[in-house]
Amino acid sequence: MNLKILKIASYTNDNRVLENPSHSLKNKNPICGDEIEIRVIIKNDIVKDIAYQCKSCVYCQASVSLLSRKIKNQKIDKIKKFILLSENIFESTKTSLENHWKDFKELFDKKNVSRKECILLPFKTLKKIVSS
Repeated sequence: MNLKILKIASYTNDNRVLENPSHSLKNKNPICGDEIEIRVIIKNDIVKDIAYQCKSCVYCQASVSLLSRKIKNQKIDKIKKFILLSENIFESTKTSLENHWKDFKELFDKKNVSRKECILLPFKTLKKIVSS
């Protein structure tokens, strides 16, 4: 187990219930059984707050923890672009991340490809939220 991923997952400030979200969605990974619920408050196309709850592996927890920190106060269009990039991140060797998203480099490492679906579950859930 990578200690950096454990450290990322240990940040749990957003692992809480968000009252009165503008959007929320539960999602499940059919491969491993990870479950996640993400609740967000979106105003004027900006994510003002986000909270999550999950019953999942450490890879999914690290992914949603980092994602929750990085999308606060970000425009929906910027988040959508990053989600699109993340969908193919394990297949492309030439993908580079903007500075704002560089912290995801540890998760998107090729050595984690076997945990791809775990790592991308929060992204898939958020994609459904921001596309609605």
